[in-house]
Amino acid sequence: MTARGAERPGEFDLIARLFAPLALDAGAFGLREDVALLRPPDGKDLVLKADAIVESIDFFRADPAAAVGQKAIRVNLSDLAAKGAVPHGYLMTLLLPGWPDRAWLEQFAEGLACDQAEFGLRLLGGDISSTPGPLAISIAAFGLIEHGALIRRAGAKPGDSVFVSGTIGDSAGGLSVLKGEAGAAGHQELIARYRIPSPRLELGRSLRAVASAALDVSDGLVADLEHLAGASDVAIVLDAMRIPVSPGLCELWGDTLETRVRAATSGDDYEIAFTASSRDAVMAAARQANIAVTQIGRVEAGRGIRLLDPFGNEIGLFRKGFAHF
Repeated sequence: MTARGAERPGEFDLIARLFAPLALDAGAFGLREDVALLRPPDGKDLVLKADAIVESIDFFRADPAAAVGQKAIRVNLSDLAAKGAVPHGYLMTLLLPGWPDRAWLEQFAEGLACDQAEFGLRLLGGDISSTPGPLAISIAAFGLIEHGALIRRAGAKPGDSVFVSGTIGDSAGGLSVLKGEAGAAGHQELIARYRIPSPRLELGRSLRAVASAALDVSDGLVADLEHLAGASDVAIVLDAMRIPVSPGLCELWGDTLETRVRAATSGDDYEIAFTASSRDAVMAAARQANIAVTQIGRVEAGRGIRLLDPFGNEIGLFRKGFAHF
């Protein structure tokens, strides 16, 4: 892990004290080299993913520092989960403005250490630099999977059913609470879903021989399934009222069609959306992973995505999900 740009007090000390202890892989060389060495075991493929989180967009300065570290890791692990991969390691780039002090960075590193222990991965290297802009954390995660077992976006077929794990919209509900939306107070479980997502790694592994296509839900259920439909050259039809929402979200937004549409077009869920031909096999995989899975639609010939109301009418959408630009 190298440091460059304008020097910050204690910069290399931070690397040695906070981040080198996280670099447990021999190929990380204790963060004393400019590169890391990674050799996948025989019969395994490397699965690579890079994602970034940015202050005031993906987290707030007032969020617990440990939670920020955990979110930075978990948004990447969610993509590995949707591919059926097992986490192995990661590279991290920190773009630090002036405000994070040593105490904040120590708590941030504690969050990384907590998730390394929980998910069995280790820091391999990265970069630290200063920035006049907001705090940004970019992670490139590495996973392992048996050769040929990757679950791709392409692969959904007409006649398949569409499923999603967990509940949708909780993170958006938590964000609305943090932003002080009218009538929003409390709801710590929704705030927790926004701050610390839960990558569905066990489910992803259970779906390797079951799912025909899969991706993680990060930009919004409708938007992401539209990407899957495009990659598979099919059409996806969703039943809005079958989209699973939590009691906490219904308490916040109401148990209505509008709540499900809002949930399905929000982001930051980090659930797995996927298609499969056998509902029985899906439910067996869900039981094995101890994760709730809901059938929400079907795959048809054609292109694009349609969200239907209880009467079978297509719902017009102002937007389908979060867009960065």
